[in-house]
Amino acid sequence: MQIIHDKEELRRVIKGLKSKGKTIGLVPTMGYLHEGHLSLIRRSRQENDCTVVSVFVNPAQFSPSEDLEAYPRDTERDIALLQAEQTDIAFFPSAEALYPRDYVTWVQVEGLRTQTLCARSRPTHFRGVATIVAKLFHMAAPTRAYFGQKDAQQVVVIEKMVEDLDFDLEIVACPIVREADGLAMSSRNAHLTPEQRTAAAILSKALFEARDLVAQGERDTGKVSRHIAERIASAPEAQIDYISIVDGRTLEDLEKISGKALIALAVYFGRTRLIDNVQVEV
Repeated sequence: MQIIHDKEELRRVIKGLKSKGKTIGLVPTMGYLHEGHLSLIRRSRQENDCTVVSVFVNPAQFSPSEDLEAYPRDTERDIALLQAEQTDIAFFPSAEALYPRDYVTWVQVEGLRTQTLCARSRPTHFRGVATIVAKLFHMAAPTRAYFGQKDAQQVVVIEKMVEDLDFDLEIVACPIVREADGLAMSSRNAHLTPEQRTAAAILSKALFEARDLVAQGERDTGKVSRHIAERIASAPEAQIDYISIVDGRTLEDLEKISGKALIALAVYFGRTRLIDNVQVEV
């Protein structure tokens, strides 16, 4: 595995690979890797000649009220996991290199996609996401880029950015990877106390029950949302940020469930904010 820190070196290596006709898969991460990330790497290795994994805790995704420094990090462990997955290139850039002191340019996807769901409590988050992903696309010039469906809003935003800015690549959204009790894998799970970790399993249970209600014919978003809220309210320390049922493409709030819809939520356990979702189709 080749470990690269310098963005210009990454460009040179990628240019050499592409001159030989190699396809490039990119897996952008913020590190503290888990099985969800590793599933993206395996998918990329199946579909591409070379897989690049970026590890960068992006400060532009964090608001002043969020603790950037508290985000979990373990570089040595990440490198060991990447080597075990036979990753071709691991890219570990610095914040100073990607956001120099005079940096003033941002990528903003406008409209409902960046105004609903997580954007309501994290209004600058998706500007940071779109900007760093666009920069990585330029540096790694991937044939395909891989993202987890747990971050469903992120996937929708990036797909729209790629469409609007004419990036020549394919976005591959991969299924959520879950723990044995259903909790969606997330680097933030490490912040949960044992009691919170046990309680957090209610999120997927509530979402799966909601999916079953839709399969049984329920179309009223209010009823489905109330069922989820009641189930989550039974869990100790759970504080709901949002429960939303939206159009799967535009993220517009729905009154009646139709077509492809996304049932999404964000819930705090203590100071740890967890997100999860299920997709349904009527």
